[in-house]
Amino acid sequence: MKQSKLTAEEINGYRKDGYALYKKQLFSPDKFGMLKQIFEEQLAEKGDKLSDELDTPHFRDERLLDFLMSDEVLDLVEPLIGPNIGLWSSHFICKDPYTGRATPWHEDSAYWKGRLDRFDKIVTVWLAIDRSWEENGCMRVIPGTHHNGFSEYENVDGKANTFGTQIKGVDESKAVYFGLEPGECSVHDSRIIHGARPNTSPYRRCGYTMRYFSTEAKVIPENNPGFKIWLARGKDIAGNPFVNI
Repeated sequence: MKQSKLTAEEINGYRKDGYALYKKQLFSPDKFGMLKQIFEEQLAEKGDKLSDELDTPHFRDERLLDFLMSDEVLDLVEPLIGPNIGLWSSHFICKDPYTGRATPWHEDSAYWKGRLDRFDKIVTVWLAIDRSWEENGCMRVIPGTHHNGFSEYENVDGKANTFGTQIKGVDESKAVYFGLEPGECSVHDSRIIHGARPNTSPYRRCGYTMRYFSTEAKVIPENNPGFKIWLARGKDIAGNPFVNI
């Protein structure tokens, strides 16, 4: 591993609060431009899907593996989950101007129950493709909630929200908003409570989520039909069905 992109203080803050902001350019201008181009291609070819439904785009376009398996990203991830890293998933999440749906309060791990045998070392890198700030529905988190275990959920309107359920009784006054410029990113623990308001502004808000897990976790094949994972760095500890080893 190269020198950590995060300071010791930022890493300690991640452990305590469940997130950190990386307010620097993750990729070079040329590389970021290529990623943006791939996103625009995927958006143009989405068909009947909504703009926030472009899940696992790297299954359809393996050029994205050049970004997902890059040192730029993995050097950010390694201090948080260790040297043995599996690529879990990725997702272009785009909120269109005026009509971008809300992302209800949730924990990523709650939607992956039964798919892995542990959730303590899973991190999401949320890369801003567009400027992301409070006006156009940037991500927000409730700090420290990654220590709490799974929350209780209730049903919400699936047409107005990206999911059909949300966590009950979240104290929104404690929310921290992730304002990011294009090319900057945040990292968050998969267990933290987070979400986003709808985009009612005239400005599109797109981010690329890149999700990684420590290979100490076992991905359960029978609960992941047709799903592909890659060994991104280090070695496989739990005996996982990686497609590249």
